Amino acid sequence: MKLKDGEKMKKVLLALCACFLLVGCGKYTVGDAQKDLEDKIKKIKAYNLIGELEIVNNDDVYKYDVDVSYAKDDKFRVSLKNQTNNHEQIILKNEDGVYVLTQKSTQLL
Repeated sequence: MKLKDGEKMKKVLLALCACFLLVGCGKYTVGDAQKDLEDKIKKIKAYNLIGELEIVNNDDVYKYDVDVSYAKDDKFRVSLKNQTNNHEQIILKNEDGVYVLTQKSTQLL
């Protein structure tokens, strides 16, 4: 007795579904995931994050490019760059304190 292509496909799909069900039946709980994440965060020495920030204020929308660098012992650098006018503000924190750096405007009013 030979199996037709459709029957072969059904058996393969059934076998795959059974594999997925068996693999997904572990005892890994939300608490386990949270503990693993906390352990990984404690071991981190530094990270860099790049993203986009959107601020909505009534009808106005402001978009910023964000670049964050963090080093252990709460040292960090945050760069916020306005996508419209390229105005950049940098926030630095190190063992000496917190500093906010802004561009000097060269535009005449």
